[in-house]
Amino acid sequence: MEEFKKYLVEYAEYLEDARKKLYKLVVIFIGAFAVGFFMTTPFLKLFLSNLKIKDVVITTTSPFQIVDLAMNVGILFAVIVITPFFVRALYVFLKPALLGRERKFFFLLLPIGLMLFAVGFMYGFAAMYYALKLIAQVNVNLGVINLWDINRFISQMVLTSTFLGLIFQFPIVVTFLIKMNIVTASFLKSKRRHAYVAIFVFVSLLPPTDGLSLIIMSLPLLAIYELTILFNSYSKKATVILINN
Repeated sequence: MEEFKKYLVEYAEYLEDARKKLYKLVVIFIGAFAVGFFMTTPFLKLFLSNLKIKDVVITTTSPFQIVDLAMNVGILFAVIVITPFFVRALYVFLKPALLGRERKFFFLLLPIGLMLFAVGFMYGFAAMYYALKLIAQVNVNLGVINLWDINRFISQMVLTSTFLGLIFQFPIVVTFLIKMNIVTASFLKSKRRHAYVAIFVFVSLLPPTDGLSLIIMSLPLLAIYELTILFNSYSKKATVILINN
């Protein structure tokens, strides 16, 4: 019974610390959401002035649509702002269980992950932009007027770009799993066909749904898969050589 009380007190301290950190994260999230919500108007002006597509008219279909869009912008901005705070809180929580080498590996992954996300987001945004320009031109050639809903137009562009940015984190996730001996580079090679099919299926679910966009957005993901295998295979061979020498 005494031992149980000891464990209860020990875990109570961790839970109290976690509660305080969660409270801070919630406060930061709410504050960032408010800033993003009220910054929607200048954001829309900047976005629409720099993202003009020929023969396309951006419209609203309800009086509350801008409010809905402001909610989405606020949530997205809050997620972006809170992410580094969440990562820091996660590191502080895991720090006692990490070795020195693992701590260095953790900090090494942060800038790499940020860079990969930025590259994936920009690539997805550019792919979406040129795909939508192509679709708009095809519609005009068919005699169809392009009246695009502002909420869906912006949401689809941002969400698709964000998804691609997250998918570009694949090398980090796989490298971590390999370091933990959960998967191997040989396993990834053996499942190459399944991975290709999964990539094409996933990208086909993202807007736009034309064949050209499917190819444009799938190719870098296939390249990332192969480069991840190559990097981890080379890293393993280099480690074996150093050990043997």
